[in-house]
Amino acid sequence: MQMNINSDEAAVIAKVRELAEFMIARDTIAMNNILDEHYTLTHMTGYVQPKAEWFDEVTRESMKYYSAKEVSMNVKLNGNSADVVVRNLVDARIWGSRNTWRLQQKMKLEKRKGLWIILSSVASTF
Repeated sequence: MQMNINSDEAAVIAKVRELAEFMIARDTIAMNNILDEHYTLTHMTGYVQPKAEWFDEVTRESMKYYSAKEVSMNVKLNGNSADVVVRNLVDARIWGSRNTWRLQQKMKLEKRKGLWIILSSVASTF
């Protein structure tokens, strides 16, 4: 079965998948290139973490991502903005506790000068 997606939807999907790859690689430079300067990550606990603090956690490996297996992704486009709900099985060690998390992320993206930038992500379980 072939899905009919437009180039913006394909670009958004690629950007979300890139973030997962960069998290696993601990490549905060590449992550910085696709995340808004005011990006925040809202954790399952409700804690809203600024980008710089999250990058520090990734660098120090107090948040270490080993793998992410995509289960589903839903993209809604509205002009130069996109809302994405992605579900992954994420093998990660977060603050000392390693598990395979059933992680759902609700992400907001914005198209700027032809490139999609991730503005925020809100994590929960599914």
